[in-house]
Amino acid sequence: MAPSSSGHPISRRALLRGTAAGAGAVALPMLLTACGGPGNEVKIGSNASDAVPRKAFAEVFDAYEKKSDKKVKVNTVNHEAFQEGINRYLKGTPDDVFMWFAGYRMQFFAEQGQLAEISDLWKGFDGFSDALKAQSTGKDGKQYLVPYYYYPWAVFYRKSVFAQRGYEIPKTFDEFRALAKRMDKDGLDAIAFGDKDGWPAMGTFDYLNMRANGYDFHVSLMGGKESWTDPKVRHVFDLWRGLMPYHQKGANGRTWQEAAQSLAQKKSGMAVFGLPHPGQQFSAADREDLDFFPFPEIDSAYGQDAVEAPIDGFLLAKKSKRQKEGKELMKYLATPAAEEIYLKRDPNNIAVNDKASTSSYNALQKKAADLVSNAKQISQFMDRDTRPDFASQVMIRAIQQFINKPNDIDSLTKDIESQKKTIFASD
Repeated sequence: MAPSSSGHPISRRALLRGTAAGAGAVALPMLLTACGGPGNEVKIGSNASDAVPRKAFAEVFDAYEKKSDKKVKVNTVNHEAFQEGINRYLKGTPDDVFMWFAGYRMQFFAEQGQLAEISDLWKGFDGFSDALKAQSTGKDGKQYLVPYYYYPWAVFYRKSVFAQRGYEIPKTFDEFRALAKRMDKDGLDAIAFGDKDGWPAMGTFDYLNMRANGYDFHVSLMGGKESWTDPKVRHVFDLWRGLMPYHQKGANGRTWQEAAQSLAQKKSGMAVFGLPHPGQQFSAADREDLDFFPFPEIDSAYGQDAVEAPIDGFLLAKKSKRQKEGKELMKYLATPAAEEIYLKRDPNNIAVNDKASTSSYNALQKKAADLVSNAKQISQFMDRDTRPDFASQVMIRAIQQFINKPNDIDSLTKDIESQKKTIFASD
């Protein structure tokens, strides 16, 4: 969850409610307005309103100006407002290049004809894996996104707690469940858990589904092509139900920050999070004690092949009258040098280009980079891999309902399927 420019955290629920605007779902509180400028300028629509990424991007754009004859004019908008205004922004007079997300959220606007194709640039790109290319590709097989950074999701823990109590890293789901049971007997909340904002628990569902049913089924389910009443989906909820006694109680009333704090305070043993989340709640002195392991294997046919790693990057607006200039900037942003400049200022993310230097990375960043580089598939997180209106209007409520009543799976999945049909048939 990204902070706003005022320093207050932005609700992912609000973000999801806003991105549903892509399907014409909400009235917008404000409109994004692109900056004007002379012909030698490239205009950037930025959602990096927080101080750290804003300063980091400023240094990247300054470096580009020094090596080119173009000026970069940045139109920075509050992170949440950017998401809420994105649909009208693209239909109005957008900036030449703008920040957005890989996967379904990118494909959604590509299908609407709002994005300029950059397949020609991709022919010259180096250092991007096939998995990254797939997440930058529209449903028409053309490329639209320059990926910039990512942060993987995994199971986080404190090394000192595991060492003190003799816990071992679980490789399989059975070992994971046995470890949770042991932690529970030791007086710990085995799995720190907070879903007040509606999105954090989505990461657990995604991993359970990919480990039990494989990446292809997961993506197909998120795309509305599979039934939520399929026995495979019920199996996912059954697996989760078996873990629920070892989750922190009262998750729907707890924020993800509070859950992360319980991990930092050694009150919990583990937590399923994205890379930036637990570190923000650890003191500088304790940060080196933070570690993670990949979500355990459930079915050996799928192993731990898939990694949940949301990717952020840059898109070129179809309406831009500076296509050439925009592509020149995007070509630079795809280089290792551009990512290295950024990550010196922002240690909470990982460069997507495998040729980018890792010399400035801390231990967790290096481990995260290895995790994703070895992945056979990369998912984007539920609220990015499916329609924003389905995520916000259906899945937030459904997962919170499951947390409250984990034994009522059949009626839950029937209700999800019914609403899914209505939403996906609305196009």
